Amino acid sequence: MKTNITILLLLITLSVAAQEKKDYSSKVTTIDSTVATLYSVISGDKEEARDWDLFKHLFRKDAKLIPIGVKDGKTTVRYMSPSDYIKTSGNWLQQNGFHEIEIKRETQTFGNLTQVFSTYEAYKSKDDKAPFMRGINSIQLFNDGTRWWIINLYWKQESEDFPIPEDYLPKN
Repeated sequence: MKTNITILLLLITLSVAAQEKKDYSSKVTTIDSTVATLYSVISGDKEEARDWDLFKHLFRKDAKLIPIGVKDGKTTVRYMSPSDYIKTSGNWLQQNGFHEIEIKRETQTFGNLTQVFSTYEAYKSKDDKAPFMRGINSIQLFNDGTRWWIINLYWKQESEDFPIPEDYLPKN
């Protein structure tokens, strides 16, 4: 009987510990920490798991991720929740490896409203010499007095028709 109670208490303790959320508060205290966390949480080597709980923690309720793309020959946008992004891109990121690196940033802030224009390069491995993709992330953030939230993440990949303008690239 004593053994059964001990096992039951152990299982309850393990269950409660597993349900406790990690403290991600240090990841969203500044604009810099929030944007750096965004880049780091989606980046990783092939077969490396991503911390999707941390990813979701970055976004305010009802936030949208909005890629610009081409479908049936027409330029379009797609609206996703953070969970939608995980479902559509999570496996690809892990199976292929993906490291997104910010190479230039322009930030504009008015009160608790911030717009970050962040130019990026993407690599499949940390050891790659050249990026396989570049683009610009437009990140809208809101500070509620406690932390920074990503409200929208809107992005476009560079293409032959739309190269990244020199103003958004690092100066050599």
